Amino acid sequence: MYALSPSGDIGTQPLPRKIDVPTSPSTDAASLTSRRPTLSGTEIVDHLVPPRQFRNATFDSYRPDPDYPSQQAALDAVRRFASVWTPSRSSLFGRRRRNEELPGIYFDGGFGVGKTHLLAALWHSAPGRKYFGTFIEYTALVGALGYSATVDLLRGATLLCIDEFELDDPGDTRLMARLLGDLANSGTRLAATSNTPPNALGDGRFAAVDFLREIDSLAARFTIIRIDGLDYRRRALDGHAVSVSDVEFANAMEEIAGPVTIDDFESVVHHLSTVHPSRYTKFVEGLAGVGFRNVTVLHSQTDALRFVAFVDRLYDARVRVIATGIPLDQVFPDDMLAGGFRKKYLRAASRLMSLTSQEQD
Repeated sequence: MYALSPSGDIGTQPLPRKIDVPTSPSTDAASLTSRRPTLSGTEIVDHLVPPRQFRNATFDSYRPDPDYPSQQAALDAVRRFASVWTPSRSSLFGRRRRNEELPGIYFDGGFGVGKTHLLAALWHSAPGRKYFGTFIEYTALVGALGYSATVDLLRGATLLCIDEFELDDPGDTRLMARLLGDLANSGTRLAATSNTPPNALGDGRFAAVDFLREIDSLAARFTIIRIDGLDYRRRALDGHAVSVSDVEFANAMEEIAGPVTIDDFESVVHHLSTVHPSRYTKFVEGLAGVGFRNVTVLHSQTDALRFVAFVDRLYDARVRVIATGIPLDQVFPDDMLAGGFRKKYLRAASRLMSLTSQEQD
């Protein structure tokens, strides 16, 4: 993930070595722009668990789409990977595990096909000390604690899960490859997900090849699990993210049980530039809903990428979104959707369709 410069621009400079002493945002804040969260290394570690919607994820609760056999194959493969921790099941998988099992597993596929569910289910199945976080959370942890202290903290864990492994920034990718290598050498098992760009789904293992190239020294330790299929959120929802009138907006916000914020969309976009993405988890903490007025198209790719990171955290926290203006899934213009960050924008659009719908999964 790209780090942010003091001015808020995306760049490749390393994250700061120290993050401010934590202060919790007020849960009754009326505006997102009044929240200025900070995050310490200790708090980042405390957040290294699966998101709320996956707190009860299990292998049994994963529902493979029968139209895509790779989903059942992925479930079988991750069960084999986890069987190292359940000797009693060795009769089912023991022979293949002895012959083929590697210490790392990588889920390769489009968004909405269940990769994070399987990753969280794997985390839940692992014994002992274990960690689950996004790519940006781990790079932020290195920024907060320093590399050596981060290795010392994570060393000895049974399992390290990295959701949304980023390949956009060479510096951060190499940092993570080095970190994973040091942890793997100490016996920690590894699991990661990323997204195949939607326009490359028919081109074989596009994302997997990129992933293995970037972590070249670790590549031989990873089993690649390909998962095909349709985005389950788009299977359940038709059309676009829900946009409401001003009257409907007021009524909908009043119906949300719990703390909410209401802001002009452009004000939120600007405010995101003042908060590092590693702090966005704290940004939405305690909120039941957020309201955006006058949603418009994003014209800056820098703003768009920040908004994607923010949407990911809204989705993880299951925060309801109410909005006026254009549907939120249409804030990314065609030129952005045709570029290198296409997969990020389409994933965010899919999640916004879910968050603005009454029927959240």
